Amino acid sequence: MSYIKVNQELVTKEVAEKLIKLCPFQAFEYNDSILSIHSGCRICKICVNKGPIGVCEFIESKQQILDKTKYKGIAVYIQQQDGVAHPVAWELIGKAKELARITNEKVIVLVIGHSLDRIAEEALEYGVDQVFLYDDPNYQAFDLERYTNVVEEFFQKHKVNIILFGGTLQGRSFAPRIAARLQTGLTADCTMLDLKENNDLLQIRPAFGGNIMAKIHTPNHRPQMATIRYKMFSAPSKVKPFGIITKEPTDSISKDSHVHVLSLEQKPKGKDISEAEVIIAVGRAFKKEKDLELIQPLMKSLNAEVACTRPLVENGWMDPRRQIGLSGRTVKPKLIINLGISGSIQFIEGMKESELIISVNNDPDNKLFAISDYAIHGDIYEVLPELNKLIQQVWSQRTV
Repeated sequence: MSYIKVNQELVTKEVAEKLIKLCPFQAFEYNDSILSIHSGCRICKICVNKGPIGVCEFIESKQQILDKTKYKGIAVYIQQQDGVAHPVAWELIGKAKELARITNEKVIVLVIGHSLDRIAEEALEYGVDQVFLYDDPNYQAFDLERYTNVVEEFFQKHKVNIILFGGTLQGRSFAPRIAARLQTGLTADCTMLDLKENNDLLQIRPAFGGNIMAKIHTPNHRPQMATIRYKMFSAPSKVKPFGIITKEPTDSISKDSHVHVLSLEQKPKGKDISEAEVIIAVGRAFKKEKDLELIQPLMKSLNAEVACTRPLVENGWMDPRRQIGLSGRTVKPKLIINLGISGSIQFIEGMKESELIISVNNDPDNKLFAISDYAIHGDIYEVLPELNKLIQQVWSQRTV
C-alpha cells in the first residue's frame, strides 16, 4: 500500500506547524518532537508537493503478484463455550460447502480449546473434509492473544484460501485481530457470499446506510476473511462422516498473554429472539409506549416474542436485544408479523429469511410489501384490533 513517509530529521516545530496548517484533512499530529500521520490521511500529496521540501515523501509500494494456486481450502472457525459449539458454526459450514462446489476445494474446520473431541466429531457429521483440532489446557477459555497465535500457526502451515467466522461478540473481536496479524482484509457482517472461479471471494453487505450492496474482494491477499451473522444461512443436513480429524501439536505455539483471567461469571441468559419461532415486530408507527399493549392479545394467542426496530430502542421502549436488523439481531422465524415498520434495508436484511412474512403498513409503497407473503395496507390502530378478533376466532374454532 502506498503511503506518505515523514523524514523526522528534517522536522522542526515550525515545519510541523506549516504542515498541520497545510493538510486539508487534519491528518498530522506533533507530539514530543515527532510529526506523525494518522488514518485521516487521504494521500492527496499536498504535503509532498507544497510542503517544506523533503520533509514528506510519497512511497509507492510495488504490488506483488499473488500465486493463488498455493492457497486452497475454505476454513470455518468453530466458536465454542464449555464444550458447546455456537450454532452459527454449522450454518457457516453449510455456506462453505456451497462455495467449495464452485472451485472444488475442501471444507476445513478449525477447533481450538480443551477436550473438544465431541465438537470435532460433530463437525464431521455436517460433511466437512477435515477438522484441525488444537487441544491444550491453555485454550480452555477463550483468550484473544493465544487463540490468535493458533490461527496464525494454522494459516502459515495449511495456507487456506478463506476463513469464515460467526458475526458474534467473540467473532467481531477475534477476526479483526487475526486480519491485522496476517495483514489481510476482513469484511464484517456479510449478508451474502460468492466465489469466483479464480478463488476470489465476493463478500457482499449493505453499505452507505443500506443504499447500496457493496461487493468486496481482496484479490491480492490471503486468507480472505469474513464474519457472517447467525441465522443468515442454513445449516446443512447431517451425513455419514467421511472426513478426518487431525490433532495439531501446540508445543511450539506461544502461550503468552497480557490477559490474566481471575474468575469467570456467567451472565444471566435472557430470551434470544434469534431462536423464536413466532415474532411480532413493532415499529415507529406506534405513537406511545402504552400503545404497545395492543399487541398483547396477538402475542398471547400466537405464543410470540416481541421485537422492534431501532427507533423504539432509542426511545427507551424496548431492550436493545429485541432489535432486528444489521445493528441488532438476525432472525429466521416460522412466522413474523411486521406492524408499522418502514422497511429499511437494515431491518429487511435482519429478517428476510423468515418462512412466512405478514406486514401491516399505511404506506402502499412500503419496501416490506415486496418480500411479504401477505401485505395489509392500513393503519395499525385499525388493523390490529381486527387481527386480534380474527386470531381469536380461529383459535376458538380449533379448540372446539
